[in-house]
Amino acid sequence: MNHFKGKQFQKDVIIISVGYYLRYNLSYRDVQEMLYDRGINVSHTTIYRWVQEYGKLIYQIWNTIKGIYKKNRRNGTLFGFSVSTEIKVLMGIPA
Repeated sequence: MNHFKGKQFQKDVIIISVGYYLRYNLSYRDVQEMLYDRGINVSHTTIYRWVQEYGKLIYQIWNTIKGIYKKNRRNGTLFGFSVSTEIKVLMGIPA
């Protein structure tokens, strides 16, 4: 279930890029500029491809986590783990 195998960029960069685009309704060039400010040089067309490839997957995982969170609300954690840890576990990334 490694969705990121063979990619040039790290998983975290891809997840953050797609998350910025989906969550904050930014343009691809805005996301590109934000990443460039953080020292990551990536093209806006690459971000577009990532959104097409991973957008639906990340959206489904986020809705799953949101549903679990609403049912099991405990001080901003799910079953003793932070939400970001839960996303990584569902994406198959070692926490």
